Amino acid sequence: MWKRSIIIKNQKQIDWIRKSGYLAAKTLDYIEDFIKPWISTLELDNLMNDFILKNWWKSACIGYMWYPKYTCISINEVVCHGIPSKSQILKKWDIVNIDVTTIVNGYFWDTSRMYSVWEISEENQKLIDDTLEALKIGMKQVRPWNYFWNIWYEINKFAREKWYGVVREYTGHWTWVEFHEEPYVFHVAPKNSGNVMREWMIFTIEPMINMGTHKTKLMPDDWTVKTLDNKNTAQFEHTLLVTKDWYEILTPWHRDKK
Repeated sequence: MWKRSIIIKNQKQIDWIRKSGYLAAKTLDYIEDFIKPWISTLELDNLMNDFILKNWWKSACIGYMWYPKYTCISINEVVCHGIPSKSQILKKWDIVNIDVTTIVNGYFWDTSRMYSVWEISEENQKLIDDTLEALKIGMKQVRPWNYFWNIWYEINKFAREKWYGVVREYTGHWTWVEFHEEPYVFHVAPKNSGNVMREWMIFTIEPMINMGTHKTKLMPDDWTVKTLDNKNTAQFEHTLLVTKDWYEILTPWHRDKK
């Protein structure tokens, strides 16, 4: 059961939200040219924060429940919430997820995507491609009067057919004037169940797909989450608006426009 009523946005709020979401996605477009061997994740974090500040935005990550950096950068077997570090250096063959959440005029916008460091294995490339496809499959379920849980049912069905594990402990979520709002968007659920979607609802879809088990482990820093079997993982995330007939991506990366 959802603990509180769902907030439906009005047109003025939607206009600000659309602008804010676009700006968050631009940060991920900006950092793409810097994803190379020998750069530290701390340097990437600082570059993105400089970009955010120059555009008069603010990172929502730093200070959130004592999180110490501006973005989350998760490499290889790190599922999510990887803390940027001076000692963590990108290497050839790494796969990297970068998660950016910004605050613009009091609105929170959340998006993440995968990057490859030069050449990567065919197996890792397939994992990235399949995870992006899982996101697209979930987004196809976003439309008025469809059941919310159909998003999660279809993502899990696709991933299991390819023998991946779908992370269960960490989910998509509603977002607007809080970093994480209820209800949470799980990626394993029964078909045709849960509440229905309505026009002007806004939430994230962010499937986390593992090469092996769906199980995870929390590291001693209380933030970094890794796969239990140390196999690689991938994630993509968009913030979506339910429109009159379908959906709109509020955090479009440049690859969405090709």
